[in-house]
Amino acid sequence: MSPLRRRPLDLVLVIFFAVNLLVVTYMIDLEQIVIADPGAFTYPVWPPAPVIDLVHWYGRAYDPLLMARPAFWRMTIWIDVLGFGPFYACAIYAFVRRRNWIRVPALVWSGLMLANVLIILMEERYGIHSAPSFGRVLAANAVWLLMPLVVIFRMRREPFPVDPIPREALP
Repeated sequence: MSPLRRRPLDLVLVIFFAVNLLVVTYMIDLEQIVIADPGAFTYPVWPPAPVIDLVHWYGRAYDPLLMARPAFWRMTIWIDVLGFGPFYACAIYAFVRRRNWIRVPALVWSGLMLANVLIILMEERYGIHSAPSFGRVLAANAVWLLMPLVVIFRMRREPFPVDPIPREALP
């Protein structure tokens, strides 16, 4: 089995999944479920207050949709917390250990992520809560458009071909 350091694309994906699991999903996104009204709240036990302050600063400065939290937005956050978070944990394991069973879940994640981000970006550009600086919001979300495409490319065939059996191991 080739080590992860010899598979640079897989290493990038593992890092992306880990950041999403540890920071984005269960800190940044979870804040939007725990705090229903960012205008009137008390700090919860989790996520940490500095994360909440950062999310609210970004929302006030650049992203009114994040602060408005309409129903469709909250549903995308629930999808992230209940679906994408567990996927990230499984994907990290599967990419490190070279498990082919991740192919279908990775393709499903890619399609769902692209759909969610494109819907959100349409609202950010043309919706009631459009961003005053759409270019900045697009740049902040570009990685979630790019990485699903990378995953689709990576999963296009059997993602982890079985290592050939060394000749000396044959009877």
